[in-house]
Amino acid sequence: MVVGAGAAGLAAAHRLTRAGLSVAVLEAEPWIGGRMATASVDGFRLDRVGGPLTLLHEEPRSLPGLDALALRPFAPGVLVHSDGRYARWGAPHPRRPAGAPRAGGRSVGGAFSVARALASAPRHPAASLDQARLGASLVRLAATPAQRILARSERTAREALTARLPARTVQGVLRPLLAALLADPDLGTSSRRADLALRAFARERLAVPEGGAAALPELLAAALPPGTVRTGVRVTEASVSRVTTAEHGVFRCRSVVLATGARTAAELLPGLRTPAFHAVTVLHHTAPVAPTGDPALLLESDPGGPVAHTAVMSAVDPGRAPAGRTLITSTVLGTPPDDTERRVRKHLATLYGTSTDEWELLALRHTPDAVPAMPPPHDGNRPVRLLAGLYVCGDHRAASTVRGALASGRRAARALLTDLGVRLPAEPPWAEAA
Repeated sequence: MVVGAGAAGLAAAHRLTRAGLSVAVLEAEPWIGGRMATASVDGFRLDRVGGPLTLLHEEPRSLPGLDALALRPFAPGVLVHSDGRYARWGAPHPRRPAGAPRAGGRSVGGAFSVARALASAPRHPAASLDQARLGASLVRLAATPAQRILARSERTAREALTARLPARTVQGVLRPLLAALLADPDLGTSSRRADLALRAFARERLAVPEGGAAALPELLAAALPPGTVRTGVRVTEASVSRVTTAEHGVFRCRSVVLATGARTAAELLPGLRTPAFHAVTVLHHTAPVAPTGDPALLLESDPGGPVAHTAVMSAVDPGRAPAGRTLITSTVLGTPPDDTERRVRKHLATLYGTSTDEWELLALRHTPDAVPAMPPPHDGNRPVRLLAGLYVCGDHRAASTVRGALASGRRAARALLTDLGVRLPAEPPWAEAA
């Protein structure tokens, strides 16, 4: 029995069914995906949680069903807003020959005119030197094996980054970038995890699943045997050989994999440690006229916000909006102000350089437990086996990323199969890495 139909639970179910076991996946919500769920509102596809942006490597896409996952890339690099100016900070994409990342690009398109972009390009020698240093640092990270990064001494991301780059680069570029990737604007994340996120940024194009975040769990669920996943079934108790549900009584089983969020897991299994979380608020607007046609991720370097990052998502992924309509998705990190929508609307007018008075709010959702925090020391392979027959998995047992959740689910399934004495199917070498 697998409790929870998010990425971790579905990954565990895949590995167990591949080994020949009969599996049932119970999900409390009417939908699957957990924090990767997507709602349909008037033809718009709106992600329910605006958590960290996903850098999807090729490896997880080799899971059953994910070969059909379509990714919609952002424009290369990111666009950073600072003191009324905009600068493009880039990175080499996967097949680009080794070399310094593109930085300070000048064509930003749409409402960002050529003259405005030129005015934003660094002119001071110190800024050009900062770009060169950051580019060299990203290139080195891109070429460094992940295991070598995980073997480094560990401290906070802020401490590690300021030791090798100017403070103005860390504050003005890397802080907003890591806020988008890890939902941590204070840079309190483990330096190892921050370096892995920057390594992925240097190697991959930022991208989102076509049609919304739910595309990934929906493909995973569709590749399972029919009837495996049951939604609207809320588990109230869990033990080695049974789960009790609010609506359907008791289900008996040989083993239980708990793949819920960390707080729900701790409620079902008292004694489990609950991590701290990064809170995330996501707002979706539609506008009569698109503020820009540039499919860029726009970061705000001013920590006063409230918007941490925003994008015209209909320019990145046209399938997220009805034909001829515009979708702007914006993220606020931490505790939102009482007048969130008003302040966000005002901030977006500054970021996009256009009036937002006629923008329509489609959805506003605050998630206090959006992203598990990863302060140092951070264990990316927390135990998934509590005792024979009872296992727990999720990004809170690994890394706060999609890949971390997938790897944790597969580790839980492997532990279960080992306890049952079932021969393990062959796995690719990346499968256990988080």
